Amino acid sequence: MAAARQTPAVPVVCALWLLALVASGIAPHDRLTWFMEVLPVLVVAPLLVATRRRLPLTSLAYTLIALHGLILIYGGAHTYARTPFGFWLQDIFGGARNPYDRIGHFAQGFVPALVARELLLRVFAIRGRRILFFLVLCISLAVSAFYELIEWWAALLIGAQADEFLATQGDVWDTQWDMFLALCGALFAQLLLARAHDRQIARLAPATAP
Repeated sequence: MAAARQTPAVPVVCALWLLALVASGIAPHDRLTWFMEVLPVLVVAPLLVATRRRLPLTSLAYTLIALHGLILIYGGAHTYARTPFGFWLQDIFGGARNPYDRIGHFAQGFVPALVARELLLRVFAIRGRRILFFLVLCISLAVSAFYELIEWWAALLIGAQADEFLATQGDVWDTQWDMFLALCGALFAQLLLARAHDRQIARLAPATAP
């Protein structure tokens, strides 16, 4: 019964992403950057479809995954350094750079943290709250660090064309900022949403390990 209730969330997420991908892909600022930014969405969507019956996630997890995908797609359409929303925030707060990249990396910690937390609880049966909190932080930082490696590899492979993808905007500490914000996202996700997440997990059937 729990799986049946959760399954419709996946088609909704995929349909939302498909519409956003089509809209953003009509005339992106830079086609290569658009593809590299939306690639995680293209990878995650089939995984959601493949696991929707055996391991349906909570509605909270699906909602956050959907929002994260939209953040990536929007950033890909304009490039992270040129998003109108980022310029609007820059004007309001008087920053020296478009901060949309910072939002993206905060989400890169926030969303994977909840997904990792759910898998650790349901699939791996981690029960100690302190070790759970610590493992979620470690996984989130690992995800962020691996993404930074992808950015490095992209720079090595395509050279100056990767500048739009990297979105460093001249900040020599951009990599460190990215990982720090992902860590902050993982911390806030657990502190703010752990109780609501636990309630939703309790309503789901126990998951079976793959």
